[in-house]
Amino acid sequence: METGRELNEVLDLVGTLDDSPGEDTARERFRRYLQGKVTSVGVLRDYVEECLRHKGDNYNRALQDLVNYIGHFLEFDVRFGRYHGVHGKIGFDGHWISLEGFHIIVEVKTSEAFAIKTPTLIGYVDALISEGEIPSWGHALGLYVIGRPDPDIQQLRHAIVAENNTDRLRIISVDSLLSLAELLSQYDVDHTDILSVIRPSGPSVDPLVGLMTTLVAEPREVEVQKAAISATVEAEHNEDTASYWLTPVKSSSEESAQEGIERLVGRASIYAFGERAPGRRHIKPGDRICFYASGGVGVIAHAQVASYAAEKRHPAVRSPDRYPWVVDLKNPKPYLDHPTVIDPELRATLDAFQDKDPSDQWAWFVQATRCIRRHDFLVLTQQLDE
Repeated sequence: METGRELNEVLDLVGTLDDSPGEDTARERFRRYLQGKVTSVGVLRDYVEECLRHKGDNYNRALQDLVNYIGHFLEFDVRFGRYHGVHGKIGFDGHWISLEGFHIIVEVKTSEAFAIKTPTLIGYVDALISEGEIPSWGHALGLYVIGRPDPDIQQLRHAIVAENNTDRLRIISVDSLLSLAELLSQYDVDHTDILSVIRPSGPSVDPLVGLMTTLVAEPREVEVQKAAISATVEAEHNEDTASYWLTPVKSSSEESAQEGIERLVGRASIYAFGERAPGRRHIKPGDRICFYASGGVGVIAHAQVASYAAEKRHPAVRSPDRYPWVVDLKNPKPYLDHPTVIDPELRATLDAFQDKDPSDQWAWFVQATRCIRRHDFLVLTQQLDE
């Protein structure tokens, strides 16, 4: 079982990450630790999410190295860049070379809070072409990897479109990049497939990655039904007819996941599902449901189900055509400011991971609506000791 250390312990051991040269620097010690100890995407995801939950240069630099290490899992030959640019050096964050001779020049941004100037990344590629490191723009792409995408900030996407650079620059969230690595390691997806995903038309890769992860992570309807029946039998044995559900909530271009849950669950006491949401047909009055804010935030609310899912329009649902199935809720309990982070320590306490390594690939647990055991529900909703 791969347990590993928490990232803060690793950073304390290796020291402050910087661009000092040498084989025994903090930077090289950290990269050797990743290559020697981090052998699953699950641990890598935990480390990335720990970086995003903390502030400071050391975490920002660690995030840059972790993003580059995701490139290894995607079967690229990865060249790490500098943390800070210097005069006379090409300042890319990462240079990934595919098996097919295609080059991806990576820029890692923790957030989109500050304006990002696209000529900088284009300049890196131009310089590498001039030095003969890359044959031409036909063999290259600039890729922005965003740690915490902000649905209210579309400056980078708008800039790429307005400057007619959609054939040169792409944007992907680090969460979606990790999902690509999980697809490659778990399913019949190879490096060529990954490359074709990163190079579609349009500036943002996230929608296509979201589609792929939904298709492979979504349980088949019969499996969901079996899980619901099993959970119901268990509940009835305990003189409780409720089933327990976990559903993921993603941020959109209109609002963050937290804002959406506050609006729908906290104020309107409803939730809306898409047509293809697994388990939607089996959610019934009396069930309990909790809401996981994607991107490493955690479980941020729970409620009791008060109705079957009904196809109807509700004024609180902003995209009723995409989310036509509405369930009424009662006793909503949001806790946006103190979410339940699903880290390795917590996963080790969940029944869902009894026969699994809690540090291995684990995003399957939060990528689709699923029926869970009562014990796990109480842990995730901070009620186990009540």
